[in-house]
Amino acid sequence: MPLAVNEILQSCFLFKGLSGSYIEQLKTIGKLKSFNKKEAIFFEGEPAKGFYIVVSGKVKIFKLSSEGREQILHIFAQGEPFGEAAAFADMPYPANAAAMENSQAFYIPRTGFERLLKENPSLSLNLLAILSKRLMIFARMIGDLSLKEVPGRLATYLLISSAQKGGTNSLSLDLTKTQLASLLGTIPETLSRILSRMQKAGIIEVHGADITIKNRGELQKISGLTQDDVGLTIS
Repeated sequence: MPLAVNEILQSCFLFKGLSGSYIEQLKTIGKLKSFNKKEAIFFEGEPAKGFYIVVSGKVKIFKLSSEGREQILHIFAQGEPFGEAAAFADMPYPANAAAMENSQAFYIPRTGFERLLKENPSLSLNLLAILSKRLMIFARMIGDLSLKEVPGRLATYLLISSAQKGGTNSLSLDLTKTQLASLLGTIPETLSRILSRMQKAGIIEVHGADITIKNRGELQKISGLTQDDVGLTIS
């Protein structure tokens, strides 16, 4: 198995602090899987017999409306787990997952993982902490989608993206405009208008996929987030 998988498992926040021997055990019960761009990883309602950690590429979690409209709920990148809450609870997956580009993910079956939990109490504590944090993240996301207008959602996304990259003002979007619009619960045309409006107001500067934050204070005011809120949402 490639050394990269070891490093990614050790860096994953679910497994921080675990000894090398536990990482080796994870490798023995899990399996590296490859997915082509747009390939389904699991479907909503399917039994969650395990969970995944992104090794390379990007994975989207999404729902489909009765009309077939896609609503992206979250996007996961290298080192991030997905599907873990449903697997731990032995419930069906609550949404769909698909690769956004050619990707690899490390699959860990629930039955084998449960054996490791019984042997390692510190792993159980890690899981309690991260699942609590994930619950707060999704609670905030639901609030953003239901209570905030689209400019507030966009401002929130830009601030969190900045925080995740060390507070930089220079961002390079790795999503298409259609994907970002779906993530924010809007349509590409509305997103384009808001980006243009923010640029004219001197809040951001847009050059293709590159966005520069020019007025962080105003962006934070639009988002409604405090500095502590931004920190909370960083995985």
